[in-house]
Formats: sequence, structure tokens, C-alpha cells
Amino acid sequence: MVLIVEAGATSTRWRAIDAKGRVTKARTEGVNVATIARATVEERIARAVAALNPAGEPLERIYFYAAGMLSDEVSGLFPGVEVECASDLLAAARAVCGHEPGIAAILGTGSNSCFFDGEKIVKNVHSSGFILGDEGGGAALGRMFLSDFLKDLVPRPLAREFAASFPVDYPTVVREVYKNPAPAAYLGSFAPWILSKAREPGYARDLVTANFRAFCERCLLQYDTASYPVGVVGGFGKAARDWFLPVAETYGIRVSGFQDDIIDNLVRYHDER
Repeated sequence: MVLIVEAGATSTRWRAIDAKGRVTKARTEGVNVATIARATVEERIARAVAALNPAGEPLERIYFYAAGMLSDEVSGLFPGVEVECASDLLAAARAVCGHEPGIAAILGTGSNSCFFDGEKIVKNVHSSGFILGDEGGGAALGRMFLSDFLKDLVPRPLAREFAASFPVDYPTVVREVYKNPAPAAYLGSFAPWILSKAREPGYARDLVTANFRAFCERCLLQYDTASYPVGVVGGFGKAARDWFLPVAETYGIRVSGFQDDIIDNLVRYHDER
């Protein structure tokens, strides 16, 4: 049996391929060693594998993709099994580029990007996290909006509507951003609301556009966008495609497509390899 796993902070997608080529699918809790104790990570992995393989078919290989994942967390659970642990960025590159060269971009709560030569990542403009970077992502958009909101720079009608929709008094915002264990998720939680207000010309649309301009200028243009298209991965990127595409076009950036679920593309990639 071969396992292909794509793990995120909130959910993990599994594909198990048995000796007859039959595929079993599952979706479980998130796995991220940066925020979850190792014992919990190990327990979640072991429980999912047992559910996917009730007959106890021998495991041949495991391909495990996750942000912050260390190989010890997986290989230590399965001695004697061939285990490949890789980043979520490599997962994105393999999913959107396959075995061809190209540029991959992650636009979720955070953001990241790379140039993939068909086998490996050869260039990566560091995302730098939601404080120093993550341009183009949902958390960056939420950060920009909240900063303006707290400084009374959001147009009054829009600010009143926002305040009526969320508990965003100054003490609450400061606590959530500086004391919350998941501040990026908090900031990113406002992105869908901001997008809903960006359908008409005005402040919200300008803010979304500025966020994507920063991503293009500070990240994507450091790659050879004249020669290679950009494949976008992430729920936020797909939701905001109508705003991202016109911005990318102004910089001559071609977009090959948008994906928010890449696990089946990873299955295809490993099947071809």
C-alpha cells in the first residue's frame, strides 16, 4: 500500500492506494508540528493509517506533505517503510506543475511561492510570515484592513458595517493579534468579508488590489514570469481569482489555474513518477 498525505493546520487529506490500485480517501484533523505536540501528531497519524488500512496490508511508501513537518514524526512511526516528507510548497509545485518547470504560488491564510524545475524547488522568495510578509494572503489583507480600521482610515459607512458584524473594539483586536496563539488565522478570518465588499469600486476593492500588487511586485516578479506561468494553490486565492487575475495581467504574469484541493493532483504526480 502507498499513502499520499497532504496535511494542513486545520485538516489533513489522505489517499491510500492498495496493491490492486484501489484508492481510499479520508479527511482528518490537521497536523502541524509547529502548533501541535509531537505525541498528538503521532496519535493522529497512527489512527488515520489504521482506519485506511484495516486489513493490515504492508505499507511500501508514504509521501507526507505538510507545513513545518519534520521527517522524524512520520518515519519514526513506520520503521522499514520508505517515507518522503516534504513541504506544503513542494506539494503545491508538484500539484500545479507536474513534471514540468513552472512557478507555484500559495495564496491561503498566508502566502508562499517558488520556481520548480520539474524535479525540485530551485528558487523560493521567503514568505516571511504574516508580520514581515505573506503578501497576497488572507492574513495580510485582514492586517491591512484592521490597521486602517483602528486608525479611522476606513470609510465611515463601511467601518460601521464592519463593527456591527464583528467584535472589533480596540482591546479585543489587540488581544487577538498579540495574545492569541493563532493571530494569522484571526486576521485571515476577515478576508471573506472584505472580499464581499470588494465587488464594487471603492476602498475594499482598492485594498484587495494593493494586497495582490504587493505579492506580484515583491514575490512573483523575482521569478521568470515572462517564460513560465504561475499556478495558484489555496482557498483564498481561488476565492479571490476575479481580483487577482487583472492585477497579474498588468504585470504580464500568466496564470495557469487555481486549485484549492491538490491531493488528487499529487496522486497523479506520484503515479506518473
